[in-house]
Amino acid sequence: MPELPEAETIGRALKRALVGRRITEVRVFSPAMREPLTPLLDAELPGRRFVDVRRRARYVIAELDDGRALLMHFGMSGVVRVESAAVPRRRHEHVFLHLSDGRIFRFECTRRFSLLKVVTLPAPGADPVELSRLGVEPLCDEFDGAFLFRHSRNRSCCVKNFLMDNAVVVGIGNIYATETLFAARVSPSRQAGSLTRSECERLAGEAKRILFRAIELGGSSISDFLNVDGSEGKFAQELRVYGRAGQPCPVCGTVLETKRLGGRSSCFCPRCQL
Repeated sequence: MPELPEAETIGRALKRALVGRRITEVRVFSPAMREPLTPLLDAELPGRRFVDVRRRARYVIAELDDGRALLMHFGMSGVVRVESAAVPRRRHEHVFLHLSDGRIFRFECTRRFSLLKVVTLPAPGADPVELSRLGVEPLCDEFDGAFLFRHSRNRSCCVKNFLMDNAVVVGIGNIYATETLFAARVSPSRQAGSLTRSECERLAGEAKRILFRAIELGGSSISDFLNVDGSEGKFAQELRVYGRAGQPCPVCGTVLETKRLGGRSSCFCPRCQL
């Protein structure tokens, strides 16, 4: 599933490709993904111009010139492309937005868990109400050790699930939570309320460092993720523990173990992570 770095990578690429272009035609080839797609046909999108594209959590918001936006979430396997109209439609491309420069915005999703819908913005540059319950962005100044320590008090869930709670902090999924916990030397199964101030400082610092590095490398292409131009993210080459159960720890050599937490597999070092 695309996490924050992948959504940021897509958002930046779409900003370059879409801003200033107008929608000239909308074509829908499937009735629904996570939500119905047919409302796109009745949204009077032709003639509208893209004025901004930005990310919030794992969502991408493509703002239009009439106070609305296209809200996107990529689910497990969503891929967007902006390509020549000469490229034939792929089997799982469900929506085409023809653009004024002759290219086509294409939304592909094999498992149909993705989201593409028109939303109204309360003000230019603002988030739609659909995203009002999301937590803090991990790359902003507000997210630090003090924030994590304050919000982890009296929390009985494990640390990994705490980091992945979008009501607390957004965009950190299984890949980046696993890598952050290893870098900070914290066991994923620790009770969140047991974290010390110094551990919270390490977690916040490592989360920022890892997320910034992943964005720099275009995200992680583990299975389905591709950038708008079809390129793969390169951060997967720097993963230290995610997906490496049974291999030696890159720090101490102990065999990495895995356990299920919150329905997700969590790889960790039983010696380094306490």
